[in-house]
Amino acid sequence: MSRIGLKPIEIPAGVEVKVNDGNLVHVKGPKGELTQQIDQGMTINIDNNTVVVSRPSDSKKNKSLHGLSRSLLENMIVGVTDGYKKTLVIEGTGYRAAKAGKKLTLNLGYSHPIEVEDPEGIEIEVPDAHTIVITGIDKQKVGNFAANIRDYRKPEPYKGKGVRYENEYIRRKVGKTGK
Repeated sequence: MSRIGLKPIEIPAGVEVKVNDGNLVHVKGPKGELTQQIDQGMTINIDNNTVVVSRPSDSKKNKSLHGLSRSLLENMIVGVTDGYKKTLVIEGTGYRAAKAGKKLTLNLGYSHPIEVEDPEGIEIEVPDAHTIVITGIDKQKVGNFAANIRDYRKPEPYKGKGVRYENEYIRRKVGKTGK
């Protein structure tokens, strides 16, 4: 039994949730509006500022989609109220980031700087040369963009140089020993 799928989702004040035919869910809140297609087998009920997702049967497919559907709905509601934020830290001599208009410029030890355009619905801030803050209302877009930035230069285990998440721990290896 899906424990996540059974939990009701509270709808905060100022958030509007609509379910159209075919389980197309629209969530509108103070930060913006999101739309998500939920599996048509799931039943979405809205009562007294709560959303409850129920499944038609206990088949393996429906059990797995039950928790997923509920999590997607909750992520949409949290996104339009609070939003999501990922912080990246750049470590290494000469490694830095700069923001000019809608372009993020990364100097990560390559022969050329890497320029990245801001995707739609995502805001990028560079408070200092070694920190990048990515914010937005769509959890999937924020996480995916942060992962793409990190992929340009993943942290290496010897000196820890590269782009890492703020709370990420890099397991260090011992380097060469001299005789």
